[in-house]
Amino acid sequence: MKLIKMYILIFALINLIAIQSWAGENRKLAQTGMKFLSAGTDAHAAGLSNALVARDFGAASLFYNPAGMARMDGFLDVSFSKMTFIADFNYISAALAFSPQGGAWGVFGITMLSVDYGDFYGTIRAENEQGFLDIGTFTPAASSFGLGYAKYLTNKFSVGGQIKIAHLDLTGGLNNFENDQQGKVKSYKQSVLAYDFGILYRTGFKSLSFGMNVRNFSEEIHFIEENFPLPLQFETGLSMDLVDLTSFDPAVHSLLLSVDATHPRDYPEQIDFGLEYGFYKMFMLRAGYTTPTDEQGLSLGLGLNTETAGYNVGINYSYTTFGIFDDIHRFTFQFGM
Repeated sequence: MKLIKMYILIFALINLIAIQSWAGENRKLAQTGMKFLSAGTDAHAAGLSNALVARDFGAASLFYNPAGMARMDGFLDVSFSKMTFIADFNYISAALAFSPQGGAWGVFGITMLSVDYGDFYGTIRAENEQGFLDIGTFTPAASSFGLGYAKYLTNKFSVGGQIKIAHLDLTGGLNNFENDQQGKVKSYKQSVLAYDFGILYRTGFKSLSFGMNVRNFSEEIHFIEENFPLPLQFETGLSMDLVDLTSFDPAVHSLLLSVDATHPRDYPEQIDFGLEYGFYKMFMLRAGYTTPTDEQGLSLGLGLNTETAGYNVGINYSYTTFGIFDDIHRFTFQFGM
């Protein structure tokens, strides 16, 4: 019990120090790189406005709080997601988790995230009448690959972490995109190691859970003459099945409420609210809301889960309004055994 309290205290101190250090008037906003790392692609999560820090979530927990993977049911869990983000950016993500020896050795996971930004027209400066030359089209892209691990330390307390390598290519294979004054080709490609780690604590009161998470902790990346940090986030959250407070049969109904507080490096703090109603753990209706935001609005989602011959199959969809931008649709397929 003393070890659990120490872990929670350490995470709380990390959050407090981060909040205090970024709270000054000179805090920089909207100046991080590799923002694709903070985009939520999972349809189940997005339907709850990504309020998942204090939830068990199988393999996809590695994108939100790695400690949520520790309580995975079965030996294998796989999820695959597709999202078309604003400006027609296409995201594809996948997560796989496996639990050897019934979780006695913990749960191991693998993640993949890929982003296609579409085609862009390339130009370079030139001493001609137009002042530039067309050099064709290029396709920027980004990706990350991660390895994660989670384990229960007690029946109430779990920890988890992930190490991932993130890669960004702004020129999309276009050669000689631009030269510096010495004639050397400038590099618009960067890779960096990043780390996620979190805890999940079940309080013992009904199904009330508490979680904390740090995402995208890394050194700064360097492009030409500028350094940029990654989109570091500190998150805390609470989750509970409200049916526990009623006389309804929990085998038939569930009503999971999740509330997360997010402290990002590059924009003001936000609160995420998520509510999920489940019927026989087969049919799910979800709603989520994040505040404050400029454009992102209400999120809605639905899911269908079925179990056949020992295999679990789930299909999830979410819809998020985004103000002056196009609305966002996400699809996720999940498989477990």
